[in-house]
Amino acid sequence: MNLWLPILIVGVIGLIAGLGLSIASVLMQVPVDETEQKVRAALPGANCGACGFSGCDGYAAAIAKGEAPPDRCAPGGADTAAALSELLGVTVTLEPKRACVACGGNCDAVGQKLEYRGIPTCAAAAQLYGGPSACAFGCIGLGDCAQACPYGAISVQNGVASVDPALCTGCGACVKACPKGVLSLRPAEPARPLVRCHNTQKGAVARKICKASCIGCMKCAKVCPVGAASVSQNLASIDPALCTGCGACVEACPQHCIEG
Repeated sequence: MNLWLPILIVGVIGLIAGLGLSIASVLMQVPVDETEQKVRAALPGANCGACGFSGCDGYAAAIAKGEAPPDRCAPGGADTAAALSELLGVTVTLEPKRACVACGGNCDAVGQKLEYRGIPTCAAAAQLYGGPSACAFGCIGLGDCAQACPYGAISVQNGVASVDPALCTGCGACVKACPKGVLSLRPAEPARPLVRCHNTQKGAVARKICKASCIGCMKCAKVCPVGAASVSQNLASIDPALCTGCGACVEACPQHCIEG
């Protein structure tokens, strides 16, 4: 009898506790949003943050609440956009984008103004006189963008970041990581010429610093038949929305800093 009494007491306490937990689970149950679950299942799960949210969970919740459009998932691309469009009953047109490097100042074109021996990151090096490169506008080349890319699409070649278009999903992680702003997202198709320079100094100064710099000569703007090429603040730019890809600007550039 002395043995069964404590067992009985513990059993009764467990029964009461279990009953209490069951009741609490019903009363405190959080409603499940089925749309959010379906949206989350359709996302690739990269959690890259390119959509502007903390990850796929946050993005799925925002889509389900109508607080975000379903076309922001760069890693998922057109397939994910199509799946979300069908799920939500909306029409979405996704324009694939790829990261581009607006700098051609490799080790052969530009020198160093100092020997950097600090933390081996672009962000840290940029804090010291703008970085070791003689060009304060160009790629530092320590690979912050490569470290940030979750797909291995970026590497540093001869001192300048290089993007593999076959691997790039246009997530934008590299753009956020670059302290110099030389990386940007541009429409993947059709391919359009890109000015591989970020220097806004006057032509003579820029040319003295880097052999591959834009000198703002206006030749690209003069030969462009559709007005897609222009020069502002001593730096040429190509508007991909207007550009037809004729290649006239590429041929006219005396610095060969416009690539087709």
